[in-house]
Amino acid sequence: MRAIAEPRRLAILRLVASEELSAGHIAEHFEGVTRSAVSQHLQVLKDAELISERREGTKRLYRASEDGLAELRRFLDQMWGDSVNLARRLAEGGDGEEEIRAVG
Repeated sequence: MRAIAEPRRLAILRLVASEELSAGHIAEHFEGVTRSAVSQHLQVLKDAELISERREGTKRLYRASEDGLAELRRFLDQMWGDSVNLARRLAEGGDGEEEIRAVG
């Protein structure tokens, strides 16, 4: 979640969601952001396993990781489901203390 909490990293993830791009090409989409800063963002996304890197000669090409995004989706779906269940129980008159402790 921390990896995509930063708006530029989320934008980078969107850029590489449908096509493989070099770091230089990604950097062109961000005015006033250095290639070094883009590389740091790419490393965070790579460490979070949300993107993969492929070398082609001297270029490094980046693409969203299907497995990493699927795992993120599962996590968000579960979190959403837990929150909806808690809201339902609270609305039904329960105090929700047990669920709050379990979630957070």
